[in-house]
Amino acid sequence: MKLSVLALGACATGIFLSVTLLASPIAPPEDRPYPGELRVAVDASDIDRKIVRVHETITGVGPDTVLLYPQWLPGNHAPSGSIDRVAGLTVNANGSKLTWTRDPLDVFAFHVQVPAGVQSIDVAFDYLSPTSAKVGHPEIGHDVLILDWISVVLYPAGYYTRQIPTQPSLTLPAGWKSASALEALSTSGEQTNYKKVMFNTLADSPVYAGRYTARFDLDPGAAAPVHLNLFADKPESLVVRPEQLAAHRALIQQAYKLFGSHHYSHYDFLYSLTEQVLQKGLEHHQSTEVGANPELFTDWDKTASSRDLLPHEFTHSWNGKFRRPADLWTPNFNVPMQGSLLWVYEGQTQYWGQVLAARSGLRSKQQALDQLALLAALYDMQTGRQWRALEDTTNDEIINPRRPMPWRDFQRFEDYYNEGALIWLDADTLIRQRSRGKRSLDDFARSFFGINDGSFVTVTYTFDDVVAALNAVEPYDWATFLHERVNATGKPAFLDGIGRGGYRLVYTDTPSDYARAAEEQRKHSNQTYSIGLDIDTKDSTIANVIWDSPAFKAKLTEGDVMVAVNGSAYSSEALIQAIRAAKGTQAKIELIIKSAEQFKVIDIDYHDGLRYPHLERDASASASLDEILTPRK
Repeated sequence: MKLSVLALGACATGIFLSVTLLASPIAPPEDRPYPGELRVAVDASDIDRKIVRVHETITGVGPDTVLLYPQWLPGNHAPSGSIDRVAGLTVNANGSKLTWTRDPLDVFAFHVQVPAGVQSIDVAFDYLSPTSAKVGHPEIGHDVLILDWISVVLYPAGYYTRQIPTQPSLTLPAGWKSASALEALSTSGEQTNYKKVMFNTLADSPVYAGRYTARFDLDPGAAAPVHLNLFADKPESLVVRPEQLAAHRALIQQAYKLFGSHHYSHYDFLYSLTEQVLQKGLEHHQSTEVGANPELFTDWDKTASSRDLLPHEFTHSWNGKFRRPADLWTPNFNVPMQGSLLWVYEGQTQYWGQVLAARSGLRSKQQALDQLALLAALYDMQTGRQWRALEDTTNDEIINPRRPMPWRDFQRFEDYYNEGALIWLDADTLIRQRSRGKRSLDDFARSFFGINDGSFVTVTYTFDDVVAALNAVEPYDWATFLHERVNATGKPAFLDGIGRGGYRLVYTDTPSDYARAAEEQRKHSNQTYSIGLDIDTKDSTIANVIWDSPAFKAKLTEGDVMVAVNGSAYSSEALIQAIRAAKGTQAKIELIIKSAEQFKVIDIDYHDGLRYPHLERDASASASLDEILTPRK
């Protein structure tokens, strides 16, 4: 640190000197070998207080050492590092305590005054994992824990993270088992020592651990093994029936048939079946973090809406981890990311996740069609497209890191996922139509994401690269096609892929079995497509109001509590009956709601009855959507 005099002045009690500490510059990352290594020992055994103890030995340090806490997290696409959970930081060398100072402009950077001749320092701190949902998303439960290395480590500035050798070890509660893409070197008691890796690999290799676990081989005998690792808060949640295991094994084979390659030496699905910890969905190069309710396998017939998450995150091993948008790739975790191509990174991954769910049998074809109907109907009525382009939503993780929103469909949020998927359905069916069924987006996936089989080295891409690859599959003005869908405002959603795929969007007064099960799983009553309300059935609270819908015009808002319908106590069925009874009449639907501390009588002027979306076969068009969802031989 440097001392700088800013001002000299006087006051009633005497002369004062105003000074400020100016930090030494933080060295930008360079692609050169780090002259030492990191040894990281993490103790996550204190599951009662949820305190994770961290000790690092960092060699190769110099007098101007700056340690960084990861700020920009891959997969989050945002500066979401949990710096607020770092406490008790101390730095020592040769038994003496060293002074550290946080950078005045970058709170994720710590300047350490290292004496001349000292080459190694010991760093210790506590990572204070959330103790309840009020504090943050839970990571540690009584039976399951999630450890993201990227949250429990400081690393030296000035180097690409792929150039920093790191030796990790982890201590868990007695009797617990764990899984990770990291390879174990040795085990001593409850401590596991892992093989040395580069820091970027450590940060991309979370650990799941728990009291009740199960492990399934999804590609028996393969040179690159793939395993499903389950962690639950009760052993009965770990029972997987043969047909369920077969669908997960089919996912691996259908992905290989799609991409024609893999980019890992082994792959681990880390799957939590519990409500004790956050039910994640986060991609990594050789593993994935996913979570679901404990009943995922035991209530299989009711959980189809959750079953595209696994294929989505698996697809990211090709699209997102191996091939990555150039402005999302960064040399370390403190250089800002840009997400201008998230409609490719996440949008096409969302598309392939839904397709692979159907091709593998994780969903039936009808369930895949029903899910697509829900998405198409949502964007068909969305008003946010009138003012905000899809590309602008790629900033959403920075603008709003998944905080609650009052008018989500008008504000828009992360539409690059699902609207992005509709764009790629549009492109897929257009390629099939123009080539008379000879080519498809499968060919793009293989040529674009399937290159360099077996390589782990990230290959970046740009918008022009995407356009060139599409033109190599089917010559067309793809730049204009994509710009119209990604950058335009004031136009209705592009649903041409559904019509070109041989279907049309229709509405009936009965929800599909898939939609009904999804509502039950979410514990919501969804009248979005009629009066514009989505209601949490646990407490009758309005979870969402569609902008400019009948409910919006009646001045209902998110957070209002339903009390009565047409003079009777509120229930989901009572509201359904009221909507049905008002169809074709002039009678309004009368609600009593509680808004903050006031009770209000609300009249909804709506007479078109119940509306639930479905896809109906259009015999005048080729059923290319059926072909898209058909398993590959």
